Amino acid sequence: MSGAGGRDAAGANGVPPGGSSVPPGGSGSPAGAVPALAARVRERFGVHGRGQHERDRPGRDGPGRAGPGQGRPGDAHDGNGSRRGGRDHGGRRGGEQFVVPRARPDSYYGKPIIKEPVWRSPEVPGYLFLGGLAGASSVLAGFAQAAGNHKQAQVSKIAAAGAIGLSGVALVADLGRPERFLNMLRVVKVTSPMSVGSWLISAFGGAAAAAAACAVTGRLPKAGAAATAGAAVVGPAICTYTAALICDTAVPAWHDAHREMPYLFAGSAASAAGGLGMLVVPPEDAGQAVRFAMLGAATEMTAKSLLLKRLGDIAEPYQTGRPGKLMEAAEVLTAAGLAGAVLAGGSRTAIKLAGAALLASSALTRFGIFEAGLASARDPKYTVRPQRERLAAKAAAAQSPTP
Repeated sequence: MSGAGGRDAAGANGVPPGGSSVPPGGSGSPAGAVPALAARVRERFGVHGRGQHERDRPGRDGPGRAGPGQGRPGDAHDGNGSRRGGRDHGGRRGGEQFVVPRARPDSYYGKPIIKEPVWRSPEVPGYLFLGGLAGASSVLAGFAQAAGNHKQAQVSKIAAAGAIGLSGVALVADLGRPERFLNMLRVVKVTSPMSVGSWLISAFGGAAAAAAACAVTGRLPKAGAAATAGAAVVGPAICTYTAALICDTAVPAWHDAHREMPYLFAGSAASAAGGLGMLVVPPEDAGQAVRFAMLGAATEMTAKSLLLKRLGDIAEPYQTGRPGKLMEAAEVLTAAGLAGAVLAGGSRTAIKLAGAALLASSALTRFGIFEAGLASARDPKYTVRPQRERLAAKAAAAQSPTP
């Protein structure tokens, strides 16, 4: 029976008056009620499908469509002038707010791409500085012994033995257990800077200790001379192998500087060894130390300038933040020490101050290089940008016509 009461009941249940609750073509099956339910949900919450947006685009013919000049392409307006389709000023589309931030081209949500080295400070930068000081001091000791400058030779031999001993202590402190260093001596791998460096330290440490012991006691002069010569031969490798060690990593500020870093480490080590000689040896016997320090400081400053120029944007960690301050202080001390070595003349105070400045600048350089590497590992742009530049260069080279 149909009537007013039936129509009211049908309207209360969401069924159109005078019609069946089954949509046309539904045939009364449960599946036929799904389109009707979806239509009511869209009408209730104002959600429109793709077809609705296509019909609401301006410029389409038909009643109720926006005409030309009534909105930007892709925007639909309701009666109150608010935009329903396209993007609004809040960055929304279709009335919905984006909950996922826009992707950055650098990395996944700005996270570091490579793992930051687990090396600790001051152990590792101290190990880098002391190793360089030891190797360069052995070279200076060899030259001093050949020239008959016994005071300079004795001071440099003691400095080499003491520095390599402290360097080993810093290395073991970073490793955590002494047996880890001994385990590295179980194999010899010439392609591994760490394996080669372990054997270099062992060989150099024995020779430097023997040379210093003979110089202090005055016994076995021939054995002491042979040990001094052996340490002087291995010394340059001790100065520079740590540069190969850090450049063999994926850290951008270190890896991309592999061309200049060995020269930078060698020059810094030479200025430190010369500076220590200027600080300890009497001025009348410190001529070799002054020349050695001047050569090292000039090499260091040249290599550092070439490094910063070639790296371009990747050199930012060396010039900003805490690493930049350390490197800047090192440059000031290097320039002051070099000027003092040149202009000191016979002044004992000036020579000692210049030597102390060169020794401190070498230490600050190693700490600055270490901190710059960690900073470049934290920021993904220093990893992504060089890769994109290399890919672009390869693509340009492939597209260029071959002669």
